Parts: sequence; C-alpha cells; structure tokens
Amino acid sequence: MMFMIEKFPTKEHLKKKQDYKDIPMAGKITNAGSSLLNKTGSWRAFRPIHDKAKCINCMICYSFCPEEAIIVEDGKVVGVNLDYCKGCGICAKECPVKAFSMKEESEFGKE
Repeated sequence: MMFMIEKFPTKEHLKKKQDYKDIPMAGKITNAGSSLLNKTGSWRAFRPIHDKAKCINCMICYSFCPEEAIIVEDGKVVGVNLDYCKGCGICAKECPVKAFSMKEESEFGKE
C-alpha cells in the first residue's frame, strides 16, 4: 500500500481569497500506518549505541522514542532499529543509567 502526498498550495491557490478549509494541506499523509514504508534512518547524523551491561530495562528509552525504534524482546531492550532511528538522542538523554551514548554516524562508514 502506498500513500499519497497532496501538493503544496499553488500560486493560483494563494491569489484567490480563500478560507483555510479551501487550501490543500502541505505534505499530508493520507494513509494511516504508512510510516513503515518510509525508512528515515539514512539521514541520521548521530547513532545511538546501546550498552546492554548498563541497561536496567526500565523501558524509559522505549517510552520516549518518537519513532518506536527501540527493539524490545521478552521485556528487555536488545537494540535499536536503525532503519527508523533518526538519531535524535532522546534515548541517551532520558536513560537514567546512561546505557545509551550517541556517536557520529560518520564513525561507522557505509554499512
């Protein structure tokens, strides 16, 4: 299933006096659940590194991750789905035991 993105307002739209309801929404995703089709990890500048030895599996990282990129198996954090992680660093910021650190993506080269 693919999603459609509506076009930005054109010059013609802007010339006419219109109500906000008449102007098309910019970048609107029209199909629910389409985020799985859009892997966004390729433009990440920083990569989270998970230290399993420090992790207490409190799931705070999982709760805060805006992309649900934290991989959990049997109630334990086991890694990060780098296809969807944007490298925002919230996991590292919120982890109470500093089980996540952020490294520049350039350190890893092309994988």
